[in-house]
Amino acid sequence: MRWAIVAGVGLAAGMPLVAQQVRERPVFRTTVDMVVHSFTVTDEKGRYVKGLKPKDIRILEDGIVQKIATFAEGNEPPVEVLEDGSTRPLIITPGQDKVDGSKKYRGGSEVFVGTNVFILFDTSNYMYRSFVYASDAIADFIRGLDRADSVAVYTFSRNLSRTAPLTRDRNQAIIGLRRAVAGDDAALYNALLLTLRDASRVPGRKVVIVFSNGPDNASMVAPDDVRAVAEDEGIPIYVISTSEVNKDRISSNVFRRISMRTGGRVYFAKTWQKQVEAFESIRESLGNSYTVTYYPAKNPNMGFRRITVEIVSDIGKKYRVLGRPGYRPRPVF
Repeated sequence: MRWAIVAGVGLAAGMPLVAQQVRERPVFRTTVDMVVHSFTVTDEKGRYVKGLKPKDIRILEDGIVQKIATFAEGNEPPVEVLEDGSTRPLIITPGQDKVDGSKKYRGGSEVFVGTNVFILFDTSNYMYRSFVYASDAIADFIRGLDRADSVAVYTFSRNLSRTAPLTRDRNQAIIGLRRAVAGDDAALYNALLLTLRDASRVPGRKVVIVFSNGPDNASMVAPDDVRAVAEDEGIPIYVISTSEVNKDRISSNVFRRISMRTGGRVYFAKTWQKQVEAFESIRESLGNSYTVTYYPAKNPNMGFRRITVEIVSDIGKKYRVLGRPGYRPRPVF
């Protein structure tokens, strides 16, 4: 979501400077773009709830009910939600298919097919011992992605390397992954911020998967600043840490906070087998998530806006919804 703010200040001829400064105030104009919100629903036993329809859910922003524009389950094509709550397929305008999976549909609005997956692989000296096994686990995950998904592979140590741009070509992504080499110090949060910036420019649904040993000894940005960017952009962050949960409590707590606040999840997977299981869990989560879009109703709140997803049924009161808690509308100059 973006807010565009334009400030205009003029000087009247002959008006004293002080008077001009007092009388002339910035005039702010705002435009609101579509919000993309992804979430999962589980029952009391932790099993994913499938088959929900737009009429089964209600989206609120600061308690204000929102009109859902499109709705999708997993990697199924999104449907347009009409005023009466019914749905109809979105009609593709010929020739508008894009590399990132987005398409132009009825009315010229841009929606998406599949998920844009950004993998951020730690190649710092912390990963020397498990480097090969980690690379194999990531390659297996890429091979198993849904056909509709696009994937990009980034690596980092002190600097970020974009080893494979966003593509549906699994071989191209894996070739980029195999080019990765072990580096030196780890600047995880610097690299994560740059990855989020790249992902934010891609329309539609996207996630970032961080594969890291944990410690960061070279970043210039704070982890909570990075988390806020992901939260505002609506990009879930999944973290697979090869470190033991109690070995580095600072990194473990940061990973928990970042993943929880963005609608993702953290896995502490020291062994290769646990890493494979973590990737399988992420793949399952992506395949069982719901994605809605909406254009926010009028809301005077320019600070943090809380998003709530309600399941409109008695049994739905027992369900657990996992997604980002909200976002902050930010100006774009």
